[in-house]
Amino acid sequence: MEIGELVLDGFRADPERVSAAFESELTRLVRLHGVPLAADGPRTVDALSGLPPLPAGLSARRLGQELARAVHEGLSGHGEADR
Repeated sequence: MEIGELVLDGFRADPERVSAAFESELTRLVRLHGVPLAADGPRTVDALSGLPPLPAGLSARRLGQELARAVHEGLSGHGEADR
């Protein structure tokens, strides 16, 4: 799985720490649960929308984890996936 870009507006957390926590948590979730949208083979998803809002005051680690969970939910068929 490859994610080209994540855009976060309204957060003041260290982007490198957010990215590291995001990658670690998303890897863990994919190992545990897979990627249901890819069950029929590889897919390209340009954008995920309809994901839950995240509180702006989270630490970099927690923000990365929550963001990974939201993205995994989107890749699990929750929310809207633009292909």
